[in-house]
Amino acid sequence: MSVFLRLGWFFKEQWRRYLIAISLLAVVALLTAIPPKIVGWVVDGIGSGQLDQTKLNQYLLGLLGLGIIIYLLRYVWRVMLFGASYRLAYVLRNRLFVHFTRMSPDFYQRHRTGDLMAHATNDIQAVEMTAGEGVLTLVDSIMVGALVLTIMCSQYSWQLTLLSLLPLPVMAYFMNRFGKQIYKAFKSAQGAFSRLNNKTQEALSGVRVLKSYAVESLEDEGFAALTREAGERNMAVARIDAKFDPVIYLCIGCSYFLAVAGGSALVLKDEMTLGELTSFTMYLGQLIWPMFAIAWLFNIIERGSAAYSRIEHLLGEHGEINEPEAPLPFTGAFPLQAQGVGFALQDRTLLAGIQFTLTEGSMLGIVGRTGAGKSSLLKLLMRLANPSSGTIRMGGNAIDALSLEALRRQFAYVPQEPFLFSTSIAANIALGRPEASQQEIERVARIACVHDDIVRFAKGYQTDVGEKGVTLSGGQKQRLAIARALLLDAPILVLDDALSAVDAQTEQQILMALKDHRRTLILVSHRMTAVEQANEILVLDKGHVSERGRHETLMIHDGWYADMVRYQRLEHDLEESL
Repeated sequence: MSVFLRLGWFFKEQWRRYLIAISLLAVVALLTAIPPKIVGWVVDGIGSGQLDQTKLNQYLLGLLGLGIIIYLLRYVWRVMLFGASYRLAYVLRNRLFVHFTRMSPDFYQRHRTGDLMAHATNDIQAVEMTAGEGVLTLVDSIMVGALVLTIMCSQYSWQLTLLSLLPLPVMAYFMNRFGKQIYKAFKSAQGAFSRLNNKTQEALSGVRVLKSYAVESLEDEGFAALTREAGERNMAVARIDAKFDPVIYLCIGCSYFLAVAGGSALVLKDEMTLGELTSFTMYLGQLIWPMFAIAWLFNIIERGSAAYSRIEHLLGEHGEINEPEAPLPFTGAFPLQAQGVGFALQDRTLLAGIQFTLTEGSMLGIVGRTGAGKSSLLKLLMRLANPSSGTIRMGGNAIDALSLEALRRQFAYVPQEPFLFSTSIAANIALGRPEASQQEIERVARIACVHDDIVRFAKGYQTDVGEKGVTLSGGQKQRLAIARALLLDAPILVLDDALSAVDAQTEQQILMALKDHRRTLILVSHRMTAVEQANEILVLDKGHVSERGRHETLMIHDGWYADMVRYQRLEHDLEESL
């Protein structure tokens, strides 16, 4: 029952709905107690010969009227009760989604996509059932059970009632035992579903890679193993679930047997009329629902408790990046300064002693070998990770003293592998500014040198790009992502090797267009020609700045940068001669 206490915050929020539903449930319970009494009167009236047609019609009309009233009341309480449970699902899904969007990258290194999707679907559905079906079974079984038992004891025979209820302790014992078993089994089944969900998402996302390597059969085997595991775990839940009904039916059958046997003896002794015995057995029949409800309640509660525990655990996680308690007022994006910045991850130093100053309208180039720490530096600037040492300042303020929203609004970030949504080209470009006009969309597309490619499509800017931009080439996707970033009009444009899939000529056209528009630019690249016009170039080597300066200065220095420039020029000349 602890899950109801843990959901107390929601019951307080929706107390009016639950109060109305529970009140109507009480009224329905009282009304459903009337028909067995009327049936008993009819049976005794027929037996004594005192029931005439007029009185019988009155009884029948009364039963019909009760049925209509009960129907209407049931409709209202179902709307109120289950409407509240659907609201809980809505609240939890939104809370999870907001939580996911606010988590830092380390959160997604610990959790896989399929697992998070399982939390947002199956787990929430189980909690929703607890707040709806669970509350119904708890309240209704208590009300109906208490009312019917009171009537049976006070108006008929408490001895016969006690005799009829002898099987109930046996049922309660097994319900408690099965409930504990189903909690463990259901939690295990949900874990298996998460793994299966993740495998499905991963396989569908990487289906082109699987086909290119011709490893579909191996993937099928792995998927089949997870399917078998999920099936076995769910079958274990079903086996425990299947034990509930036989125990209930056996207990109910024993109760009826004891009621009829004991009641018949009382009728023969003239201590109870036949009509009273009929009414008694009908009331006993009404106890079937509370018996079922108790069993079903254990099932629902244990499922809901297991699911809500998983959701609470997820919501209780906190990323490494947190909002400052009292954010400083934002004073501007410039200058952006790194002062002795270092970054370590799992006892491995990725950056150390990084220093630079970026002023408005300037361009900072960052180059270096793979794994030198270029992308790590960008994460620190946008506070996707916290530096282990040193300080990063924006407009004179340390960035960890600024609100995350204000800080990240200063950057328009384009990763090397851009993500496109399954919608039109125009909608993808206007992602950050849905209200942007067609003229604004086309303007940034021209700057990104992708406009001509777009108009060649049959539907132009309304062309659907498919899942993750599958209908576009790598270079087209990168240029669309650049156009999307430009439309944000953020003070600082960050290109993380975002020109790697375009040819050198297109790269220079884009960079010249950005220079003409005086964009402040941080450019990470493996192609040295991309950073030749930078006001300052940082050459990273094993997390340290091994060289720094303008292109001409670095060429005179004749270090790694100069070697790479000569190598890439030679490579370009060889390609041109072929």
